[in-house]
Amino acid sequence: MAGAVDLAALKARSEAAARPPASTAASAASGGGAVTVIDVTEASFQADVLEQSMTVPVVVDLWATWCEPCKQLSPVLERLAAAGNGAWILAKVDIDANPRIAQAFGVQSIPMVVAVVGGQPVDAFNGAQPEPQVRQWITALLDALRDRMPAIREAESAADGAAPVEEPEDPRFTAAEDALERGDYEQAEAAYQQILAVEPANEQARAALSQVRFLARAEKVDPSAVARADAAPDDIDAQLAAADAEVAVDGVDAAFTRLVGLVGRTAGDDRDRVREHLVGLFELFPADDPRVTAARRALARALF
Repeated sequence: MAGAVDLAALKARSEAAARPPASTAASAASGGGAVTVIDVTEASFQADVLEQSMTVPVVVDLWATWCEPCKQLSPVLERLAAAGNGAWILAKVDIDANPRIAQAFGVQSIPMVVAVVGGQPVDAFNGAQPEPQVRQWITALLDALRDRMPAIREAESAADGAAPVEEPEDPRFTAAEDALERGDYEQAEAAYQQILAVEPANEQARAALSQVRFLARAEKVDPSAVARADAAPDDIDAQLAAADAEVAVDGVDAAFTRLVGLVGRTAGDDRDRVREHLVGLFELFPADDPRVTAARRALARALF
């Protein structure tokens, strides 16, 4: 994505003098520690993103208060930024309050995460990703830039010297996450299933299992899946693939509507298959997500 976004207009609008320097504001919030997370506005964009990116990578989290997947991804990014001890900066942007920033990055769906280095975007991803995948993305970014940006290594060395005490990790989850980082979805699924076999009420494992199953399917979805499904409304395989494709790009309502409609047009084993797929998609989101609540009601009407 390097060079694909022109940030000059935002740079011109930024008025860095209108607020305290980013390091002062962030340090005050964190008790004087390393700057890791900054709330960015159009006025502070030059200082907080463009200028900071000359020293360390700045990862821009484009979000909105109404975006449920954003509520899953943002805490993950914040944890990883804190663990990075200043090796990279997380810049959080509310796109509703800062539409020019969203326009500059060409935002079409959120959450959208963009890495900015040297004043230019160099990589990006869309959608709420599991923590192991986000960690892998950050690690690859730092590995590629460490020799060019000495501040990365300095921050990492300082963090190592502090030797923070960490809670021991659950080896069962570690094994599952390692498999996920390798792209071995089958092994990751088996690991989470083993946890649930012993602890059926383990919500963390249940949510992770749903995510893994979805990622394994979504990775194989043809980009033309939605068009093919629209052309063949009674092709169950096409409709399921299209729903996965829509959820992957935050078209959640469209996916739910598609499958609820298909439940109403099918019967027997076909209906059960569609219903189970839809319920699996529900599990990707919090139970109180209004889109899930509405779709569950629609599903009940279609079934009964």
